Amino acid sequence: MSRRKEAAKRDEELLAQLGYKQEFKREFTPLEVFGVAISFMGLFPSLASVLVYAIPNGGPIAMVWGWFLASILIFFTGLSIAELASAAPTAGGVYFWTHSFASPRWRNLLCWLVGYANATGYIAGVASVDWSCAVQITAAMSIGSGQTYIATNAQIYGIYVGILLSHALICSLATSILARIQRIYITINICLCFVVIIGLPIATPRQFMNTPSFALGSFNNLSGWSDGFAFILSFLAPLWTLSAFDASVHISEEASNAAVAVPWAIVCSGIFGILLGWAINVTLAFCMGTDLGYLLSSPIGQPMAQIFFNSFGQKGTLVLWVLVVIAQCVLVSSRQIFAYSRDRALPLSSILSRVNKSASAPINAVWFVVICAALLGLLAFAGTQAISAVFPLAISAMYVAYTITIAARWLGDNDFKRGPFHLGIFSLPISIIAASFMPFMCVIFLFPMTPSTSATTMNYVVVVLGGVMGLSLMWYYLPVYGGTHWFAGPVPNIGREDKGSRDLDAQNGSGEEAVKGPIGA
Repeated sequence: MSRRKEAAKRDEELLAQLGYKQEFKREFTPLEVFGVAISFMGLFPSLASVLVYAIPNGGPIAMVWGWFLASILIFFTGLSIAELASAAPTAGGVYFWTHSFASPRWRNLLCWLVGYANATGYIAGVASVDWSCAVQITAAMSIGSGQTYIATNAQIYGIYVGILLSHALICSLATSILARIQRIYITINICLCFVVIIGLPIATPRQFMNTPSFALGSFNNLSGWSDGFAFILSFLAPLWTLSAFDASVHISEEASNAAVAVPWAIVCSGIFGILLGWAINVTLAFCMGTDLGYLLSSPIGQPMAQIFFNSFGQKGTLVLWVLVVIAQCVLVSSRQIFAYSRDRALPLSSILSRVNKSASAPINAVWFVVICAALLGLLAFAGTQAISAVFPLAISAMYVAYTITIAARWLGDNDFKRGPFHLGIFSLPISIIAASFMPFMCVIFLFPMTPSTSATTMNYVVVVLGGVMGLSLMWYYLPVYGGTHWFAGPVPNIGREDKGSRDLDAQNGSGEEAVKGPIGA
């Protein structure tokens, strides 16, 4: 038996222990799993999207030292998630682990909340990635028009919907094709990073080059908040860029040797993001000039694009900007929706959990994510600040899910059995740091970007996230039909009859026993 077949057999056996049958083809090699993490992170495009949060909240110090501090703190979360992913590599990820770890009295409710928070985070993640991509396209249009074109939010929304549709088509391709595409994304993202780190200092005119004292030691507060609070607000940039540590977890059932490949993809992508991201920020701090106000208010409408324009000129910027736009695609969100629907927790679960036979992909879940993200994008018509809330919304929702899961591992009634990747004696202290830092930042991200607010400049995170979690609780406790009457956590599908469409049997849900995998109580 070949190594690949042996690994596939081990993967299938481990998945069966967790209660699930093999429904996807395991086409993703370890390198391609790493590619999924890198493509979701989209390091340079992500940095370009959130530079607008670092510049007014500290400028160079926020970009260089704020990035370094925040990324190290959040990396502890990545290590904790990697350890759990090695123990139980399943597409359900955090909500599956929560049900396995939490005490019997609370596991169903916590699993329910974690599932909805994680789903909200990934849908908001898709919205934020594709909205920033739309803004970057309009920035290219502005550069191409000699900075005479200024897009309206309605026009940006139209481009945004087009990007959503294009990404949906890509994510509906066969698993084998998607796996190969990840190699392209790795190449583009790494090349972009090194083009900036090496090429930007060479191309930048002398008048835009900054001194070391400015690039490494200047604090510029344009937000209106106190300096300390503004500096903490700047953490949004690194935390959004490095936020989805469980991205590769959601393709665990499509990965070869998942118990090893997935955790190492999390760790390696985190290190890659921290180091290269810091190097890019240092480079930008030296090459962006000292007029930070103009970077934020220029007709191009995108600070990173303006920095490029100052250094590379019109043609050079347009060439590089095409790569920035291409380097963004989100695959894993649909896999999280599929996994949660497989366990009947979402409306229309019997439809969303279907796996297309020819593509071996959850195509219905892909289009569900697109529709939800398109609806979330309607915040644009409430104002620029309103749609900007999708960035902290994605982080906050994911941190709610991660914090509950990590805490449940240590506070719940469970018999945790570690996988091939583990942290040994450092596991508990790393978990404590992670589970303390994330709730703190969730509170910070509820604040608006400026102290003076109105209906158009308020922070809509509390409205959207609070609304989703509130409605999920209402549905859970709904008399007769609510989740409290039938939801029992992850539902095993081993031995369940295939009815042609591979969908879950949505009938008689209360009769199934929740999954009790090797990490469960």
